[in-house]
Amino acid sequence: MSKQNRLTFFIFLALILGVGLGYYLNVKSLSTYNENITQAESAVKKIDGQILQEKDSTSTTFLNLVAERQAALKIRVDNEQIREKKLEPLTLLSDIFLRLIKMIVAPLVFTTLVVGVAKVGDIKAVGRIGGKTMLWFLSASLLSLVLGLIMVNIFKPGEAMNLPLPPDNVDTGIKKVALSMKDFISHIVPKSMTEAMATNEILQIVVFSLFFGVATAAIGEKGQIIIKFFDAVAHVILKVTGYVMNFAPFAVFGAMAAIVAKQGLGVLSTYALFIGEFYTAMLLLWVILIFIGFIILKKRVFNLVNRMKEPVLLAFSTASSEAAYPKTMLQLERFGCKDKIVSFVLPLGYSFNLDGSMLYMTFASLFIAQSYGIHLSFEQQVTMLLILMLTSKGIAGVPRASLVVIAGTIATFDIPEAGLALLIGIDPLLDMGRSATNVIGNSLATAVVSKWEGELTGPID
Repeated sequence: MSKQNRLTFFIFLALILGVGLGYYLNVKSLSTYNENITQAESAVKKIDGQILQEKDSTSTTFLNLVAERQAALKIRVDNEQIREKKLEPLTLLSDIFLRLIKMIVAPLVFTTLVVGVAKVGDIKAVGRIGGKTMLWFLSASLLSLVLGLIMVNIFKPGEAMNLPLPPDNVDTGIKKVALSMKDFISHIVPKSMTEAMATNEILQIVVFSLFFGVATAAIGEKGQIIIKFFDAVAHVILKVTGYVMNFAPFAVFGAMAAIVAKQGLGVLSTYALFIGEFYTAMLLLWVILIFIGFIILKKRVFNLVNRMKEPVLLAFSTASSEAAYPKTMLQLERFGCKDKIVSFVLPLGYSFNLDGSMLYMTFASLFIAQSYGIHLSFEQQVTMLLILMLTSKGIAGVPRASLVVIAGTIATFDIPEAGLALLIGIDPLLDMGRSATNVIGNSLATAVVSKWEGELTGPID
């Protein structure tokens, strides 16, 4: 077994063992806390329904219901904190790995992108490659959003929920983000390169790297010193990546065990319909993207998909496409994509080409509307699609980014934000599929742009 296949095998084995341990902990060690949390959540939902019946917010009955709701919430929070404490050794494994990956990603993006842009040479070439890249990204994003819109209207997963409209003051715990051009621009343009590196703001690092790379190419012979230096640094970081990746199976084991221990396998049956329909839509998106890739790359697209199994598995099991970034970059270069194209397209993709997240946003937004019996016209759905297209760009670095964007969007259409509570419990399971899809989407984008530029060579190994 080769070293690459050995790591893939251990990641897959860790995933299976993690699920097994998680299930054992769920039914044995954590069953009391999980039952208390479930009962508290049921009590909150019941009380919310009773609060809706009360017209007078100053009555004794209303105030008693509010007090009961607060008490139920406290029980839930207390039990969640105890459960988190017991699962700390497992979550620590995945936290350490993800922190190590975040440590690598920013300098890797910066060094490889500077070298890539400097090697491209003049600003016209950078603009040409950038134009082709954005053409693919926007087309893929639109395809993902439209597919999500179509599939959620076909499946109608929310209609089975048949929920009453909740009170306006229900707190979901998710801060919504409204569409603001000022915020969008300030998120793209860095005010400090060190701050962007420290906070892993990939899009801001990309902007600075583009300026730095073009300037390096413009100064001619002196720039060669910079290129050689950054090229050496990039190779050092890739070597560090190799060391970090050896820890991946432990991270996968910890992440899967923690998720199953908290959610249990029961969550799969409770939301089986929604999860199944979402993953069906996601699988269809894979088929469409690979088919488009086949039209451009011919049979080589299957070799690309085969090479991506390890990054995809890593992204799926850790629910982080960032965790798969170094491996994705390495596999694309081995596939035959030139390093200057890979280092240019892939970082941009992490802000502009999140295909899995795009599909989820329309799917989840309309699921919430359907759950409350809110009908949105065709025009409203198209408007929602366009808003999501804009608000989703450049916000990938925010924790639970998709839910944050959804919260800001559904409020525009008077859809209760409390509906996000329907998704919070299963979001980690859905995030796994989104992350894996993002890896596939960005891999195809890089290979296609390489082909369009005539920079796609034969495989290295």
